[in-house]
Order: sequence, then C-alpha cells, then structure tokens
Amino acid sequence: MDSYEPYISLGVALGVGLLVGLEREQSRPPEEAHRGFAGGIRTYPLIALTGALGALLTRSHGPWPLVALALTLGALLAVGYARDVAIGHAGLTTEISALVTFTLGALVVSPAVIEPLTRRIFVVGALAVATTLLLAQKTELRAFSAKVSKDDVFATLKFLVVAVVMLPLLPDEAVGPWGALNPFHVGVVVVSIAGVDFVGYAATRLLGGRGLLLSGAIGGLVSSTAVTLASAGRAKREPALGPLAALAVIVACNIMVLRVLGFTAVASAPVAKAVAVPLVVMAVVGFVSVLVLWLKEAKNGAQSAELSLKNPFELSSAVKFAAFFVVITLVARWASARFGASGLYAASALAGLTDVDAITLSMSNLVAKGELDAAVAGRAVVVAVVSNSLVKAGMAVALGGGVFARRVALVLGVAVVAGLGSAFALGA
Repeated sequence: MDSYEPYISLGVALGVGLLVGLEREQSRPPEEAHRGFAGGIRTYPLIALTGALGALLTRSHGPWPLVALALTLGALLAVGYARDVAIGHAGLTTEISALVTFTLGALVVSPAVIEPLTRRIFVVGALAVATTLLLAQKTELRAFSAKVSKDDVFATLKFLVVAVVMLPLLPDEAVGPWGALNPFHVGVVVVSIAGVDFVGYAATRLLGGRGLLLSGAIGGLVSSTAVTLASAGRAKREPALGPLAALAVIVACNIMVLRVLGFTAVASAPVAKAVAVPLVVMAVVGFVSVLVLWLKEAKNGAQSAELSLKNPFELSSAVKFAAFFVVITLVARWASARFGASGLYAASALAGLTDVDAITLSMSNLVAKGELDAAVAGRAVVVAVVSNSLVKAGMAVALGGGVFARRVALVLGVAVVAGLGSAFALGA
C-alpha cells in the first residue's frame, strides 16, 4: 500500500470529509439555507483536504504551513460563529466538527503519529464514523440526556472511579487464610455486579420487562453469579421487579450451563459427550420454566408495564454482595483444607461453590492425559454445576427474598434434581 502513497491517504481524507459533510448537509434545516457558513457536502471534503495538504507540507517545510492553515480555518469559523450569534443561532457543533475534520485530514497523512498505514487508516476511519454518529444522533442524545437525572450521573461517576481508577490499583495476588482471597478478583466481583445491574437498568428502561431477560442472557455469558447478586439486590430494592428479576437469574444460569457444555466440547470431546445429557436436561428444565413464567407475567402485563426504576449504581450494595461471595470462597477453601479431597465428587462440589470453569478444565485435562475416565469426569463436572446452582439458589433466598427467592430456588432445585438424576442414572 505504501507504494501508492500519498494518494491513498488523500483519498481517505476526502472520504472523511464527504462522510461528515453529508451528515451536516442533511441535518441543516431548509430555513437556514441562506446562512453564509454552515458547511456541507462540498465544504467538509475541502476542509479535510486542507488539513491533509498542510500535513504533507510539514514534511519539507516544518510545522508552519499546517499552523497557518489551522489559524486561517479558525478565523473563518470565528467569523461564521459571530454571524450566527448575531442572528440568534448560537452553537459550536458546526465549528467543532469542522476542526475535527481538518485534524483527521492532517492525521491520515502523518506517518510519524500512527504506523503502519493500515492502522492509521482504520483509526481515522473509526474516528470519522464516531464523529458522524454523534452529529447524526442529536435528537436521540438530547432525549436520552433529558431522562438521565443528576443522581444517575453522579452514581455513574462513582462507578467509573471504582472500575477505572481503583480497580487497577488492587494487588493481583493471593492473600488471607489459605490464600483464598485475591483483592483484584474481589474488586472485579464488585465491578461485575454493579455493571450487570446497570445493564439490566438500561435494558429495562429501553425494553421494559424484556430488558431484564436480555441482561440475564448477556450476564450469563460472563458471570451468572454477578447476575444473581445484582438481581437479588434489585428484587430487594424494588419488590415489584421480583418476578422479572427471577427470570433474569434463571436465564443466566441456563446460559452458564450451556457455556460449560461448549467449554467441554472445546477442551475434551469425551467429557462433552459425558455431560451432554445432564446439562441439556438442566437447560431444558430452565428454559421451559422461563417460558411458563414469562407467559404468566405476560397475563399480568409485567412485560410492558411502566416500571419505576431506581438508581442502578448503588456501590454499597455491590460491596455487600461481594462480601457474601468472599464468605463463600473462604468456606469452600476452609472445607477443602480441613477435610481434603476425600472424593472427586466432594472436591468438585467444593470447587463449584465459587467457580465452574476451573473444575471443568481440570477434569478435561485429566481425561486428556488418560488419568481419569471420561464418565467419572463428566459426573464431577455435573456435580460442580449442581453445586454452583445451589449456591445461586441460596443467594436468592438470603439476599432477594419474596417471589424472587421462591421462583429461583424452585426452578434451580428442579433443574439440579433432573441433572443429577440423569448424570448418575444414565451413566454420564
């Protein structure tokens, strides 16, 4: 590609200007067509090319050509802005978008900033698309901003302080009794719970009751435990959401079961074959329960009812639930240290209290080395999944209460019995 430079970079600059200019042309109201400088489908490509040519001249004449062109553009934008203010059209969107377009044009022909050429093109293209999207979503963004309260903004900032500032500072090493605690992992639990709670909040605001199921499905791919803890807190704070929050937990647990099945399929085909029947049985029980409960809620109008939602970023609740998770971890490690692995199934049950993926990988590796029978390994994985499901049922009862606790405990209990029965009766 470098052999065609600078034609490629200049072409990308032209494309960036056309993209932003097209949006500006379409967004300008017809009654404002008489304004002297608004910028559109012709102006913005020229602005981008001006930036690109200025950057090209810097290669032989230093930074001053680019500086002079930037100052000239700034002066023109200042004149246009002053005229807009004089006729009552105050606003900086057009002026700022023009400066961004000029800068992107300069960036795409600046190899000293981003290398190689392909990466530079993708970065500039991504920024151009993001800029155009922001410009095009004016109405939607203003409507969204109107719905967001000051409390939501402040709570979001608190969440970001924890997730972006404090979390990276936590030590990523085992501490405490039996080396059971890792401060960074505990921090991840807090952030995960708060994050899942926010996803459920945002999805419910947009989609009503269906949003909670969507958040459960997404959360189940990452951490069904976080979904359970976040949903328990939501059901406790807002009892009216208990039935829908229970559905979110059941969906997340079902996704977790299918995730384990997919994980074993990649790690060890014999183990995957051994666990297929019990895990599919558990998933079927869960999804049938979701369908039945969802239809029941549909009759009550809960799917589309106007829901009164509170601030999703209550970090104190997330910390409390994370502490509950830590207690379970300590109990599991204590039992393992005190009694040892008296049996493979007992060890799997203990491991499943906090994590399913680790025991799944361990069993798959033992089968791959020929040190363990696939059927026995399959039963051990099922026991871990069952143990994990029972822990989530316990969390629901202890932290959620009411309808939420009863539904989660009932469905997971039936799934556990069905999974264990099929695992040992059918020779999984």
